[in-house]
Amino acid sequence: MQNNKLRMAIRATAAVAAFGMAGQALALDVPTGDWDTSIYGYARLNAAYDIDENHTNSAQTGSFDDINTGDAEDDEVSGHFDADAVQTRIGIKTITPEGVKMVVEGDFRGNGGGDLRLRHAYGEYNGVLAGQTWSNFNSFVGNTATLDFDSLPGSAGLQGRTAQLRYTMGGFSVSAEEPKSNLVKVTTGPKTDDNDTPNDYTDDTTVNEWLFKEQKGKQDGMPTLTARYEDSVGSLSYSAAALVHQVGYDDGKTNDDSAMGYGAFAAVKFAITDMIDIHGAFSYSDGANSYLWRSGEDYNGADAYVTPQGDVETIKAYSGTIGTGIKLGSGSSINVGYGMTTMDWDDAKKDYASVGTDALGVITGTAESNSALMANYKFSPVKNVMMGVEYQYLKTEDVDGDEGDSNRLLFAAQYNF
Repeated sequence: MQNNKLRMAIRATAAVAAFGMAGQALALDVPTGDWDTSIYGYARLNAAYDIDENHTNSAQTGSFDDINTGDAEDDEVSGHFDADAVQTRIGIKTITPEGVKMVVEGDFRGNGGGDLRLRHAYGEYNGVLAGQTWSNFNSFVGNTATLDFDSLPGSAGLQGRTAQLRYTMGGFSVSAEEPKSNLVKVTTGPKTDDNDTPNDYTDDTTVNEWLFKEQKGKQDGMPTLTARYEDSVGSLSYSAAALVHQVGYDDGKTNDDSAMGYGAFAAVKFAITDMIDIHGAFSYSDGANSYLWRSGEDYNGADAYVTPQGDVETIKAYSGTIGTGIKLGSGSSINVGYGMTTMDWDDAKKDYASVGTDALGVITGTAESNSALMANYKFSPVKNVMMGVEYQYLKTEDVDGDEGDSNRLLFAAQYNF
């Protein structure tokens, strides 16, 4: 059975490659007088074959949240193929004669895939940047070049974009950014069905269950403040960053509390030869898990929780990645990387143990750690065209020790302009 699934995946790879070679690469320069303006982007097809179970997000990335754990692994329906082109993006960049740079870029991953989504929209002059772009608490220095759009858990910082005001001087940069926080509480609420709507029962009563909910009145009282230094010396490239933000709530009545969250990361890349490099990153968070990439159920874990007494308690976590890239020449490469995240729910378990086993069960059933191994082969059959195939092994573990894993293959064809 497993061999049949792999044969199907290999046939799918051939189909993707054949489709990709029918495309044309383009380049567009826009005549705008003294302004240096260009339109850039790419068209991209992503296709995935989930060998064990169907757990694909848009852009065919692997979802940790949808991996079965514990006894649910016994009833998996295996062998799923899907494809989309929502990673396709387009942008416009212009630089004025005075040196003002402006960028607007979007892709089609909005609303779960298919709708236009704003990625970048910013202006920059004399080191001052205002708008939306990559968080300053971010680095690509230690990243493995995966085909998976969301890449490895534990990649350095927030691998996403935020609205911000940033100042850069050489390799040093500081920013005040749109706050991101995730504050949860274990409470009772209507038991829901698979569509997240309350179940109605024959006696017209609503059954309540213990569940995680975002704390009512969650309050972001200050911007996220970040600082980063990034540079290179010879064969070594490195980056380090830190942040502080506030996590809190105020329900407008008598209940309110807040705590400060902190995070830091370090990332390095070392070129062993002109062909081979090794790279990695390590991150630590105490109340800043919204910036710990692919922690929690899938992307960003809870920063803190509200105790039964109404106090805000931060959650500690850490993550790391390690990988290598091997250039084979003519645009071909092999890339292998491993990443993981782990959150510490021990204090939350102690705080809610007094409430009862049902409340405690909500905590023990949530994700504690995520890990992934990704290995790919990428090649360029012609200039501005990239194709590749990637094997992925994803694993998640709940607080109670229940585990789940999956194997999948990802295929990509990309045309740059």
